[in-house]
Amino acid sequence: MRTPTRARKRLFAPFALITSAALLLTACGSGDPAADVAGAAAGSDALPTTDVVSGVGRNAAAAKLLPPGTEELTLAVSVGGSPPGTTYLPDGRTLTGQDVDFADAVAKALDIRLTTEKASFEAILPALGSGKYDVGAGNFGVTEERRRTIDFVTYINDGQGFAAREDSELSKVTDLTQLCGLNVATGAGTTFEATLEENAHLCADAGKKPYEVQTYSEPGALWSSLQQGRSDVVMSTINGLRYAVAHQQGLKFLNEFRRLDVGFALKKGSKLAPALQAAVNGLIADGTYDRILRKWGTTDSAIAKSEISPPELKDGN
Repeated sequence: MRTPTRARKRLFAPFALITSAALLLTACGSGDPAADVAGAAAGSDALPTTDVVSGVGRNAAAAKLLPPGTEELTLAVSVGGSPPGTTYLPDGRTLTGQDVDFADAVAKALDIRLTTEKASFEAILPALGSGKYDVGAGNFGVTEERRRTIDFVTYINDGQGFAAREDSELSKVTDLTQLCGLNVATGAGTTFEATLEENAHLCADAGKKPYEVQTYSEPGALWSSLQQGRSDVVMSTINGLRYAVAHQQGLKFLNEFRRLDVGFALKKGSKLAPALQAAVNGLIADGTYDRILRKWGTTDSAIAKSEISPPELKDGN
């Protein structure tokens, strides 16, 4: 959900400012998820393409939990520019990414057709309430504000982190007052924007110059702002930052700031939640879950079990 802003500066820059090599990272998968991730970690332009979903079988117990007559679901995904978030394969048409793999695996477990539609990150949650989409996926963190109007079925634990240019004096951000006087780039309509805006008063309280929040709707524009010096630091997902820094020269990952559970987003009170939860827990039990995480290099974000709209994690716990 969008949070009202005080001094937000919305910027739109051409997506082409970042080269396709940095955003649409292309290569054929090795057939082994660990090898694919090793290549990515080494900084090569490798987009893992290992098939970790086609072998998923029907989970009869989970399928029984679907509302009667459910044969197809419409999934809205936010298409960004860099993995493990949703992006395109080299053909420019086929979507790939961690959320895509999880959604496809759940659909196979429930034995239902999945129609996937692209939507902007900030448009997905409101559209769920109107019934335009059945499910939303876009690394949506579970927060108390969102839980008031949206239900979640968790499948990973990610969160908030920071990255900067290698010449930055910042090494770790443990307090937002360390950002005072700096330009901070982040995604529009995200928990990062909300966190920065809600805590903007901290700099003034400390007698320091406020940081300026710069929001972008395109990941490519966000990263070009950092590379070209228009922003000093980026706040984004932990997993997304790690992947981007591994594939772009001159950048460094600063640190994890706080963790958040991430889940499929559903209309409040949706009867789909128990079935999706059972499907995710089935994937955890049969090893598919681990294979997806290994493919995208996100094993540190594993959860022990899926939950329906758990309380927001506080202080990293």
